[in-house]
Amino acid sequence: MKKLITSLFIGSILLVCSCKKESSQFSLENNTIKIDETLKINQIQVLGTHNSYAKPVDEKVFTLMNPIFKKLMGQYNANMTDEQKAKMKEYHPNEMPLNEMLNYNHPDFKTQLDAGLRSLELDIYYDPTGNRFNKPATYEILKQQGITNLAPFDTVGLSKPGFKLLHMADIDFRTHYPTFKGGLKALKKWSNNNPTHAPIFIMIEAKDSGFPIFPNSAKVLPFTEQAFDEMDALVKNTLGRDKLITPDDVRGGYATLEEAVLAKNWPLLKESKGKFIFLLLPSGGGLASKSDYVKNHPVLENRVMFVQSEIGQKHAAFLLLDNAIVRQTEIQEAVKKGYLVRTRSDIETYEAKTNDMTRANAAFTSGAQVISTDFFRPGNNYNTDYWVKIPNGKPMRTNPINTKN
Repeated sequence: MKKLITSLFIGSILLVCSCKKESSQFSLENNTIKIDETLKINQIQVLGTHNSYAKPVDEKVFTLMNPIFKKLMGQYNANMTDEQKAKMKEYHPNEMPLNEMLNYNHPDFKTQLDAGLRSLELDIYYDPTGNRFNKPATYEILKQQGITNLAPFDTVGLSKPGFKLLHMADIDFRTHYPTFKGGLKALKKWSNNNPTHAPIFIMIEAKDSGFPIFPNSAKVLPFTEQAFDEMDALVKNTLGRDKLITPDDVRGGYATLEEAVLAKNWPLLKESKGKFIFLLLPSGGGLASKSDYVKNHPVLENRVMFVQSEIGQKHAAFLLLDNAIVRQTEIQEAVKKGYLVRTRSDIETYEAKTNDMTRANAAFTSGAQVISTDFFRPGNNYNTDYWVKIPNGKPMRTNPINTKN
């Protein structure tokens, strides 16, 4: 009898343990991913695209622009300080002509998200009056030269006031979504149809400069505090506050956002299904150090987006460290401390051209939570085997640096 009671007791303990083990996991992505329920959103790793909205540039624009762009870059580099040159070299390590820098082709958001990407990058321009980007200067010049068989571009919404979504005014302007609002609507539609998706990291670059090299070049406006306020309002009104993870959600009761980040106060992944996290490059393509986005919001209170920052700043949460080869140790240390990091697996198509996975491997081993590629599927314009995917073949994986597997 004693043995029987003991056996029953042990059996009940095993049953309880078994139940606890079972309940310590949850599923997302329609039950295709099972992970620990204590996992937070800074303890995962996702893959995304760079310039995610872009359609290919017309080759005739490249023919026109390649020599001009080369001259412009030479002048730009000549006027930079040694510090700026070093930073530029880190972010853009390989000198390539414009047509090779942009030698990729992305489908629409639905196709990318269906393929498992959980990060997208959007470049937006402030256009409070409308009609700012209707007639790209390069197309007007080519038309004057008698060239009419130009690749079409979508002008729907360009005449109306509102943020526009394109890469380079007058040059790389062909886009799946001419307006930022249109892109947000596409994201919301996909999310509503896939409510258990892992959180999607949306990187926003606030474009504040153009290429005033032609008589009719677009006049690009700076991003003022008012522009940023309008941008935040558009995101909240289009997606809905319930679909956003904001700096306030992370900061909680801490005095600064950085204090919350160092305390690992990120939301649980199980509470973040179907949501978006916006990461802002306020200007200068990641090279600027100050922004009106933070001006009257020192810890990003009431803001929608986490902003590119440096360790030690009160609003520090998101770091842009694109060169995972150079910054491998720095990224790993930042991720361990609690910061969110974006890095790149390929830069300006060089890795696809040379079929080199070195940077991609470095990106994954760095532990950066967001990795950006221009080649998320087989097949590229260089006819090499280069393409990038999450090592586990799923839309996300547990982070190799700050998560015990």
